[in-house]
Amino acid sequence: MSRQELIEQLKRNGRQKIVVAMSGGVDSSTVAALLHDAGHEVIGITLQLYSTDYEAKNLGTCCAGKDIYDAQMASDKIGIPHYVFNYEHNFKAEVIDKFADSYVNGETPIPCILCNKTIKFRDLLRAAKDLSADRMATGHYVQRIDVNGEAQLHKGADPQKDQSYFLFTTTKEQLAMLEFPIGGITKDKTREIAKYYGLDIADKADSQDICFVPNGNYRKIVTELRPDSERRGKIVMSDGTVLGEHQGIINYTIGQRRGLGISYSEPLYVVKINPKENEVVLGKRDQLISKHFKIVDINWLLDTIPSEIECTVKLRSAHVGAIANIKLNGDGTADAEIYGGYPGITPGQACVMYNDSRVIGGGWIKTTYSP
Repeated sequence: MSRQELIEQLKRNGRQKIVVAMSGGVDSSTVAALLHDAGHEVIGITLQLYSTDYEAKNLGTCCAGKDIYDAQMASDKIGIPHYVFNYEHNFKAEVIDKFADSYVNGETPIPCILCNKTIKFRDLLRAAKDLSADRMATGHYVQRIDVNGEAQLHKGADPQKDQSYFLFTTTKEQLAMLEFPIGGITKDKTREIAKYYGLDIADKADSQDICFVPNGNYRKIVTELRPDSERRGKIVMSDGTVLGEHQGIINYTIGQRRGLGISYSEPLYVVKINPKENEVVLGKRDQLISKHFKIVDINWLLDTIPSEIECTVKLRSAHVGAIANIKLNGDGTADAEIYGGYPGITPGQACVMYNDSRVIGGGWIKTTYSP
């Protein structure tokens, strides 16, 4: 799709007031430029989410000091107003604290999903409504496709950049007000368009780490917030044989092989973490494979919620997908069976459900089990 085709597509609903969530990266800045070029009244908003102490150590992520500056410079270049909203308190309560608690509970969290659910698509969307905006736009690589008057969430056209896994918590009501202008193009095309508009961040590298975790050292953050999280405990085999001692379950994730501190005759993997017993359970590779798991806090993007459905699921953002049967329980949870099994199904990760490219729902993996 060419730049001009994008412009024509963005004109389809006439001139509107649109808030753009600007992270300081090339994607959201290009979105703002496209919408402005299409004749809309565009307002750029960047979120200040964590303290300057984190910023000083981790400038290569979204919502840090330099990125706020980049968003301001891009807004000036485009010719749109730009504001910075301080949501540090919300972000700590909704994302950082829950991130730490998840590790303490033996889970492996995905803070970006929590941030999208609460800060961006709840708090920022509320602010957009307060500004009397018609829509809010982001630089996510997903597509909103309207079918018979219904807004549907679909994968991004670029499979290497698709971010639909991270947006499964988006509600139908939120989706009705959201726009994803670059979801139908590739990242290379986005950079090409950014250069056309003369944006200095056209070649800016993508952020890699979790924004509030300097150098990827999540353990430091968790121990600072939860000082008792490095409580010693047992490392055991699945049959209960004690192999050694660990210095906190937060140092282990399901599927981990290296850094176990255990000498054994063959490779061992973390197959389970028991927070109540404060145990790390090791086993052989085939013990990582599970078929059955429970999902909680499910968000559906369907008009009619089924009691049972067979669909494609992704259990990691990089997972290509597999067929599974999802059966709803009466308590708001669901039991899932992934055909053929999957290695390292991890509590705290997401199970996102698809019908071809469409996101139909998703929930959080609570536990694996044997039927």
